[in-house]
Amino acid sequence: MTKDAGDSPVGQDAEAIRAKYLEERDKRLVDRRAELRDLRADAAAARYRQDPFTEYREREALSDEVDVAIVGGGMAGVVTGAELRKRGIRRIRIIDEAGGIGGTWYWNRYPGLMCDIESYIYLPMLEDLGYVPKNRYAFGDEILAHYQAIAEKYELVDDALFHTRVEKTEWNEASSRWRIRTDRGDVVTAKYVVMAVGILNLMKLPAIPGMDDFQGRSFHTARWDYAYTGGDVHGGLTGLANKAVAVVGAGASGIQCIPHIAASAKQLFVFQRTPSAIGVRGNRPTEPDFARDFEPGWQRERMENFQANLQGLPVDVDLVDDGWTWHFGPVQSFAPDPSWSPEEYARRAEAFDFEIMEEHRRRIDEIVDDPDTADKLKPYYRYICKRPLWHDEYLPTFNEPNVELVDCPAGIERITENALVVNGREYPVDCIVYATGFEGEVTPFYRRAGHEIVGRDGIVLAEKWADGPRTLFGMMSRGFPNMFISPCPFQQSVVTANFTLATTEFAAQVASIVERLEQDGVAAFEVSEAGEADWCEQILATRVDPTPVMALCTPSRMNNEGDPASISPLASNFGPGMGDFFGFKQVVADWWARGDLEGLELEK
Repeated sequence: MTKDAGDSPVGQDAEAIRAKYLEERDKRLVDRRAELRDLRADAAAARYRQDPFTEYREREALSDEVDVAIVGGGMAGVVTGAELRKRGIRRIRIIDEAGGIGGTWYWNRYPGLMCDIESYIYLPMLEDLGYVPKNRYAFGDEILAHYQAIAEKYELVDDALFHTRVEKTEWNEASSRWRIRTDRGDVVTAKYVVMAVGILNLMKLPAIPGMDDFQGRSFHTARWDYAYTGGDVHGGLTGLANKAVAVVGAGASGIQCIPHIAASAKQLFVFQRTPSAIGVRGNRPTEPDFARDFEPGWQRERMENFQANLQGLPVDVDLVDDGWTWHFGPVQSFAPDPSWSPEEYARRAEAFDFEIMEEHRRRIDEIVDDPDTADKLKPYYRYICKRPLWHDEYLPTFNEPNVELVDCPAGIERITENALVVNGREYPVDCIVYATGFEGEVTPFYRRAGHEIVGRDGIVLAEKWADGPRTLFGMMSRGFPNMFISPCPFQQSVVTANFTLATTEFAAQVASIVERLEQDGVAAFEVSEAGEADWCEQILATRVDPTPVMALCTPSRMNNEGDPASISPLASNFGPGMGDFFGFKQVVADWWARGDLEGLELEK
């Protein structure tokens, strides 16, 4: 397949395909589609957030002062802590509501859990630890163990506060320090604060009428109940042997856990609102001599090669060579010919997209035996309207006699004491697994942070950013001295399909800035008014409005559940789409090379 797609997409009528896409979209544009349970305030739903993995232990409240407080113990928090340690910063305290290190990989431990980004570029700091992943795509337990190993190597665990939720972070002008208060009575004073709260940290639980009336067992995939199901991340769910199970959701977590549930349960009902585009995974063990002849810096080179492919930049060889570089990159960065008009470009890009989606639909016909089930599993939308997925065991699961697909574009009508109801039909079950994921990328940072952040002169971050982020480089904001915010989508920085690349870049930048400020005896830095205004102007100047395409998409977390126009233009990345990583990196590198830290006001 080439990017030079022909006039007639896949030999079909383009208008007919567009009409089909809109028909499928409109089935899902229903009232209350995006309505969720508020797991922080809803007492009846509080049990869904409880930690089933680590025992909660009482302790005395703590009052102390550190150099750097890091809110969040996932990838960004751990890697930033490690980079700070490398530069001699000793007093570091990680604070996390989880019972240990790992972030989303701490909470997500469902059977079949794995990462669909190649492990050699996803697991950070492989060269620092001298570690080579076991498989091309790592399972969740290996990823969690890797984060724990980084934290142990850089001595981040003993000083961490786990099972601890930050309630307020407030700047104290007199001391030029941040004061962090927690739900356990702690008061942590810090010169610098790093907000490493992550993207996938707010569990999404749909508000379905009657769900609290259900008398069986129910839980979210991010709090898997192995005490009930038995087994572990690799399967063996013996506790489900005589159970009828409902899985609500057919996204990333759903497609990974469903084959294991099907292998163990008496009956499995899969409730699908929107089918996913599922490509070939092709996982395999790492060859024994995989990294034997690699030169230092090999992981960074591989990361950037992958990113260049996704951005449509020329590379000598595709080092990763998987579905991301075959499909996602070429669609996201469809390369124009200088001779094409804008209309010709749009037509050819659409035709190429049609080809890829038809390839996914053909794969379903080749694997799934029942034609009606196969049709229900087919995705009808542009490729990046919904996050693409890769799996080799999910589709064959629907050939098993104990598995039934329940297609419900408008969602589940209600839940009774013992059943889920769709189109008037009851599906009796013993257990409901909510594979409904997390609040999407458009979720504002201040909501993901989950607590009030108060800066200079009482300014509240949620109020300042109410109509969109205002930052310098997407990681610092005027009015909030000595604070760094890890990169996230729609936050004026860049994001990547391989989130590790953006995160490790951020961690190195933060550590270098802190080291420089400490050497120079700076008490506090503040983003200048001019520096912030200039960066906001650059964000708007490099932005490409996604609304014309995304408004035609099936509702998903990628387009704010069908309402992309409501996203503030300021809530964009540096560059179109997910952003121009290499352009962003160069801007920051040039800023650093000048040596004057322009855009920051330094108080000594």
